[in-house]
Amino acid sequence: MLPVAEVTVLPLRARAADQDDRQSVLPTEQPAVPVTRDSETYQADRAFHAMLARFTGGISPAALLMAYADWLSHLAAALQRQIEIAQDALIEAKRLLDAAQNMHSPERGPWSLIKPQVQDRRFDRPEWEQPPFNLMAQAFLLGQQWWHNATTGVRGVAKQNEAIVEFSVRQMLDVLSPSNFAATNPEVLRKSFESGGKNFVRGWQNFCGDWVQLLSAGLAPVKTRDFVVGETVATSRGKVVFRNDLIELIQYYPTTAKVHPEPILIVPAWIMKYYILDLSPQNSLVKYLTGEGFTVFMISWRNPGAADREVSFDDYRKLGVSAALDRIGEIVPGRQVHALGYCLGGTLLSIAAATMARDGDNRLKTINLLAAQTDFTEAGELTLFINESQVAFLEDMMWERGVLDTTQMAGAFQLLRSNDLIWSRLTHDYLMGERTARSDLMAWNADATRLPYRMHSEYLRKLFLNNDLAGGRYPVDGKPISLSDIRTPMFVVGTVRDHVAPWKSVYKIHYQVDADVTFVLTSGGHNAGIVAPPGEPGHSYRVKTEVAHATYTGPDEWLRTVPSVEGSWWREWTKWLAARSGEPSEPPRMGKKSEEGNLPDAPGDYVRH
Repeated sequence: MLPVAEVTVLPLRARAADQDDRQSVLPTEQPAVPVTRDSETYQADRAFHAMLARFTGGISPAALLMAYADWLSHLAAALQRQIEIAQDALIEAKRLLDAAQNMHSPERGPWSLIKPQVQDRRFDRPEWEQPPFNLMAQAFLLGQQWWHNATTGVRGVAKQNEAIVEFSVRQMLDVLSPSNFAATNPEVLRKSFESGGKNFVRGWQNFCGDWVQLLSAGLAPVKTRDFVVGETVATSRGKVVFRNDLIELIQYYPTTAKVHPEPILIVPAWIMKYYILDLSPQNSLVKYLTGEGFTVFMISWRNPGAADREVSFDDYRKLGVSAALDRIGEIVPGRQVHALGYCLGGTLLSIAAATMARDGDNRLKTINLLAAQTDFTEAGELTLFINESQVAFLEDMMWERGVLDTTQMAGAFQLLRSNDLIWSRLTHDYLMGERTARSDLMAWNADATRLPYRMHSEYLRKLFLNNDLAGGRYPVDGKPISLSDIRTPMFVVGTVRDHVAPWKSVYKIHYQVDADVTFVLTSGGHNAGIVAPPGEPGHSYRVKTEVAHATYTGPDEWLRTVPSVEGSWWREWTKWLAARSGEPSEPPRMGKKSEEGNLPDAPGDYVRH
């Protein structure tokens, strides 16, 4: 990161008196945590839990113990299931022994016992098809499969407890994968033979460099030094046209002579920095949209600190979406807005849209959601970390610091894809002695943010734990909102390999709103599937529009009947937007002239902190 001029940013609450009613940050609802928890006794308990969290990585020991107790107690009472599990072990052991005895037989091909799953790339290289490495890999996969069968399918075990046990056992087994050890990894052995062992020297240097980097404060991570905000990423020309305690609103300069009259407002997630949608010029969604003749506004969220502990989820709606729409209305008066929300920003946009529909506010021309959930009952493996015990433990951990720290959040996401994000990297960097090629997406991923205590607690409890938004119980200004009030046309994108917002969870928007929904299922994951510029190879998508009141089609049937199209979904989206926009005209002014000298150019100041 580049150093920037000193910006005085007071806690949101400290400056509440300077805000008008629209921007007020005074709480309008009861705190997510009961007041009784602030007694001296509970403060001591919270302090103990916060200390304990340092040793458990933020995972609640009680949640794990309850899950294992549930599984073990039911398994102990299921004698037939025990016999079945034991028989499976004997059968697989016999098969493995037979394979070992005939390991060099030409009739026995590789992966004759078990094949790695499609998403498991640990054993992709041809070296793993040769004995004895192929046998070791299959033995590991057979053991992993046996443990999966042993930890699932036990009658009476709660679904979430079963998932916790299966997930935690899988994480422990992944540590023992033969790909993680030099002596059992043929790729590492080949590299050692070819380099004369220099790969281990380079690996040790990589390890020391990463360790020093971890202990050093203020240095950019190794993988991000080639990607500097405002120089190589987040380079689209624009200007901050509005700032409050929580956001900077960026307006981007037009790159075409005429633009569609309806501007686009992008609401990114505040879990990470906004510029995932404005990375390098070749894969910047902002640059693509301005090139297609759209006026683009982007919210850049301020990275909160401990003093912002009481900032609420609704503060993000009021000071974020609502404040941005108000300012856009001053710059381009009388025009409706295409609103786009990504990830958590899409969830917030859905709440704002339902609130606006309830209150008769028709400023939204279309609603566009990217990998955003509005129902959290099937939110993938991330829900393993969401139960009463775990949420209470996280609240106590955040209570001490006032925020959820970046390392704590990153660790949870890495666990969901530990093979790709942890073990494969350790093997590649430390055993092979190589470094993964740097990319702008990796640089953005390393540029993490913090989450305020109260906001994150409300997010976990109201949305994940209680699913209030999907249930019509989510309160805004003292009254509940309903997604069914939304009549605005919607363009919704899910990604095939999304571990954060599984596409079938995103798909539930079809029966929640009373609007035309164009749903796109694109290749890739939560980030790479969204950042899919035209011309970049390997992208494909499926798209279909369901009109309001149409007969519901389930996600599996939808997947079977909707054909795949090669290319980027970006083109499909801009065609959809253009069909719902007016004829191009002269570009609007850039912000308000009275503020031009007081606010910086894009990417602004908040993104640098």
